[in-house]
Amino acid sequence: MATQRRREKAAETDTAVEPIGAGKTEAHGYEFGGPIGTFILTFGLPFVCYAFVFLCNDVSGCPAPSLLSPSKLFAPPALSTQSPRQYALNTLKRETGWPGLGGLINAEAVLGTLAWYGWSLSLHVLLPAQEVEGTELATGGRLKYRFNAFSSALVTLGLCAAGTFVLGPNFQLWTFINTHMVQLLTTNILFSYLFATYFYLRSFSAKRGNADQRELAAGGHTGNIMYDFFIGRELNPRVTIPYVGEIDVKSFMELRPGMLGWIVLNLAYMAKQYKSYGYITDSMLIVNFTQALYVLDALYMESAILTTLDLTRDGFGFMLAFGDIPWLPFTYSLQARYLAVHPVILGPWSSLAIMAVGIAGYIIFRGSNNEKNVFRKNPDDPSVAHLEYIQTASGSKLLTSGWWGRARHINYLGDWLLSWSYSLPTLLSGYRLTNSILTPGSRLVTTDGMKGWAIPVTYFYLLYFAILLVHRERRDEEKCRKKYGRDWEEYVAKVPYRIIPGVY
Repeated sequence: MATQRRREKAAETDTAVEPIGAGKTEAHGYEFGGPIGTFILTFGLPFVCYAFVFLCNDVSGCPAPSLLSPSKLFAPPALSTQSPRQYALNTLKRETGWPGLGGLINAEAVLGTLAWYGWSLSLHVLLPAQEVEGTELATGGRLKYRFNAFSSALVTLGLCAAGTFVLGPNFQLWTFINTHMVQLLTTNILFSYLFATYFYLRSFSAKRGNADQRELAAGGHTGNIMYDFFIGRELNPRVTIPYVGEIDVKSFMELRPGMLGWIVLNLAYMAKQYKSYGYITDSMLIVNFTQALYVLDALYMESAILTTLDLTRDGFGFMLAFGDIPWLPFTYSLQARYLAVHPVILGPWSSLAIMAVGIAGYIIFRGSNNEKNVFRKNPDDPSVAHLEYIQTASGSKLLTSGWWGRARHINYLGDWLLSWSYSLPTLLSGYRLTNSILTPGSRLVTTDGMKGWAIPVTYFYLLYFAILLVHRERRDEEKCRKKYGRDWEEYVAKVPYRIIPGVY
């Protein structure tokens, strides 16, 4: 499941893509466990988001301390009138800061989320933009896209910097996010269901031969309601908003509210750390720098999303709606939220080592994708003219040397290495909050008995991302095998490794 913005296509160097629309069908099978798997994902993923928020918190610790002693958790005091189950439930509510169902959402969070979307739309319309044509549709023709996500990010981050310069950690945006974080998460979860439902129902109005070039996604119109709702029926839905104009929903959601929102959340958590402790740790700076590098790179290379599976194959259903809106910003910012409460100090040598891993990952990721993009545009360019390739029967060229001679999806290796620099700054994560005896009303952070217990939280992204990249690589391989046939088998023989040279 997910939205990994611009998975710039692996070894494929041609620009021809073969999306399947309303006028063309292709044999396909179920993914993500079929209807049962997509049902579990659709209704289970929000609970995963809430688990991260409440079980790793700024009330009692990360994880909630009672979870480490189940026998004590279900053992009420001798004079207690509560049953073991009631006692355990009340203890967890207290330790997680559970606000009650009514406290999961409020008007301020809804209005704040709407304001964020309104701001993103305004910048999309008002700022100068690059007009780009997408890949050829199955029914012929190409859709036009308006790209200015990078300049939108610069304006947004510039205003954030100005507000922080004047008000410091008390800048209203930071205090609003830290005060209403749970409610903002709930609002965006509800919005993802709303968008997925609306575009699922709207997709049935896309008829063959329509003048608006609307198409159905391959594998997204199986006839099974649950599965199609998750995958998305319509390939590239667009809406016309008064005073805004036509918006391509999928490309807008892929990079704007969620990706940039990830960085804004990180900055809010950094402000929280400074407000709480009076300093910003090296670990927090590394997390913010490496993740901002990842996001700003995606926004700068915005047009690269046009050849990704998200744009060319997947419909806009719950998978992308949930992945883009609540999952990406609120789950990917876990490390910064953890460090806001537990200010890990790495020291110069650990900081340099972690930065070296992150920079190495970025060099592999960006270097391989740049090599592919230059070759795709001009194979005679001096920087790529020496590269060897296989000329396929379809007219495409498959690189067999350079970055792409080392592994068929070498860019995924760089992507994954970069993700290590997000999690490593939390070290053996885990902390407990206790009341201070010397300073009434304040709390102390201690790692006694907690070290390592929060690794499933702060290292979740690293493991999840590895699974996602392998899943995405398998989908790429299947698509290319169908498209190139024997030429792909020859390519696999010359470049035997998928992602990690010499290993996998």
